[in-house]
Amino acid sequence: MKRKYLLPFLLLIQILILKIIRFFPETVEAFYSNGFYPYLSNFLRIILGWIPFSIGDVLYFMLILLAVKWFWKNRKNWTRSKVGQNGTKGNWKDLSLSILSVLSVFYFFFHFLWAINYYRIPLFEKMKIERDYSDADLYNFTKKIIAKTNEIHGQITKNDSLKVVFPYSKEVAFIKNLHGYKNLAAQYPFFAYSNLSIKKSLFSLPLTYMGFGGYLNPFTNEAQVNSFMPMYNFPTTSCHEMAHQMGYASESECNFIGFLASVNNDNLYFKYSGYSFALRYCLNNWYIRNETIYKELLKTIHPGILKNYQESEDFWMQYQTPIEKGFHLFYDRYLKLNQQKEGIDSYSKFINLLVNYYKTKAL
Repeated sequence: MKRKYLLPFLLLIQILILKIIRFFPETVEAFYSNGFYPYLSNFLRIILGWIPFSIGDVLYFMLILLAVKWFWKNRKNWTRSKVGQNGTKGNWKDLSLSILSVLSVFYFFFHFLWAINYYRIPLFEKMKIERDYSDADLYNFTKKIIAKTNEIHGQITKNDSLKVVFPYSKEVAFIKNLHGYKNLAAQYPFFAYSNLSIKKSLFSLPLTYMGFGGYLNPFTNEAQVNSFMPMYNFPTTSCHEMAHQMGYASESECNFIGFLASVNNDNLYFKYSGYSFALRYCLNNWYIRNETIYKELLKTIHPGILKNYQESEDFWMQYQTPIEKGFHLFYDRYLKLNQQKEGIDSYSKFINLLVNYYKTKAL
């Protein structure tokens, strides 16, 4: 086989292998997610976590520049099919093979360094949580979480009409997240987190226009958080990205883990971040299911909590453009290709985990 065909051929082999391993989640869980991956992720966090800025973002920026330069340099070669004066044959076929070769390398490291976690045992099975719930289950849980969020809000503000103002810097919030994960790991050792490597994204403005609160760089294992977003929900968003670092790929699972890490924190502001985050998802569910019940529930929530929700909505609305819809469509397709059949709606599926988890536990 000619060298130029080797990497594109290996890309096909990789895709076929991933089609097969999806049927063996126990093997993935044992040998990758709980075997090789924890050592790899901890190593990357140790060597990069101390650096105050995102190495992954810098690498992405450099790769974007190199890609733009390559496409600009070869812009005329896509339509050439004849041998030029210099004796070279630059045509679309060779250029396509070059792109596929780069994609093959990218695809390998993406999965080797993190994305095989998409094929591990679902958290439903790992924690023995039921998948389905009824409207009555959701209603009872929503009433409970309204009461709990109102309680935490009242303890912080002493006035039900005031919104919560987060008193800590982002850097302090990152460190305090560790306390929540430490308490959570005392109950569930598989949620243990060490070697902090979470940073403000250098691409926070583009992330805002795209409508995202953060992401994990799978190549450097750095968790990136949008530094522009409202601070009251900053802890739960950053805990969500830390869950990705721990090897949980599902967005619904990371929402659930991020919530648990926040509400298990001893700090009231972090508890508020988690409870208000989950409550908003419950309300969104009721808005879709039954608008009458949604309006009834809304009346029982402290006005100050609703002001925090409005703060968040106003923030995201000012950056809303057609670009956001385009990226959401792209990300929706990405998630569906990676074991999350609900696509971007999978974020809200963590309500399934929450409702059933708290059937036997107190908030």
